[in-house]
Amino acid sequence: MKSKTFSMIALSALALAAGLVPTVAQDTPAKIEQIGLMVQDMSNPFFAAMEKGAKEAAAEIGATLNTQDAQLDLANQNTQIDAFIQQGVDLIVISAVDQAGIAPAIERAKAAGIIVMAVDTPAVGADAVFQTNAVQAGEVSCTYLFDQMGGKGEVLLVDGTPIQTIIDRITGCKNVAANYPDIKIVGQQASRNDRASGMSVTTDMLTAHPDVTGIFGMNDPSALGAVLAVEQAGKSSQIKVTGVDGSPEAVQELNREGSPFIGTATQNPGEMVRQAVKAAVSITEGQTLTETNVLIPSVLVTRDNVAEYPGW
Repeated sequence: MKSKTFSMIALSALALAAGLVPTVAQDTPAKIEQIGLMVQDMSNPFFAAMEKGAKEAAAEIGATLNTQDAQLDLANQNTQIDAFIQQGVDLIVISAVDQAGIAPAIERAKAAGIIVMAVDTPAVGADAVFQTNAVQAGEVSCTYLFDQMGGKGEVLLVDGTPIQTIIDRITGCKNVAANYPDIKIVGQQASRNDRASGMSVTTDMLTAHPDVTGIFGMNDPSALGAVLAVEQAGKSSQIKVTGVDGSPEAVQELNREGSPFIGTATQNPGEMVRQAVKAAVSITEGQTLTETNVLIPSVLVTRDNVAEYPGW
């Protein structure tokens, strides 16, 4: 059974997105019939879960869904938005590779009467953004990591591509580190948000800093890559690793005996999209959003409570 804690948090997240008041909408579609979903990198399970939520939301309102994978390339997202404009979609839901760089393309879409909702990370010009409270996620994950390290030791940060949600997670971790005078962050390198590059940069940092006892990965794939590096270095008993996402792979790893991976701060990619579509429908009905930056709370999942976690 799902725990009451996780259920209550999910309900709270739903309530955050419900602030709507009547107004007169202009230059917007009368109905959402075609949805264009734009994800950063479909090889990341996070975005597969996002697409699953988008399919559910589209089916609920009788709309079609077209998903496009940017493969972490801003130029691809620009081209994809222009294609959606030509196709006459009513709603674009975008996880932007570059929140500022995508602004001109979003402006073109809105000029064409398309509603644009950002998910996971902000996008300049979008009508609203639905995302995890990323600073909180970094704080939650690193608080647990530092506590499990006994409040002391050397730490590595496996960073990622410079988008706002990742920047915020690293900021959250550093916020927490300021409260632990005996925790020292000795290395920080950027992965490409995936397991292979997470393993590569961690291997490099471990070579330079052999006495490390903790690693924070800014998402689960990079954290699990760090786990591989730790195990290859023969330091599974020395180093603890945490991440952010609450992904199925992280759940599996938390259940693997002897893994250095000890915790993850959750995200809910499907819910982000469901709320974005719901908000867009409200706009077509002549309403406007009173809340345009909806932050979904993050919850810590560890070996102690993973059995209660509902997952994606």
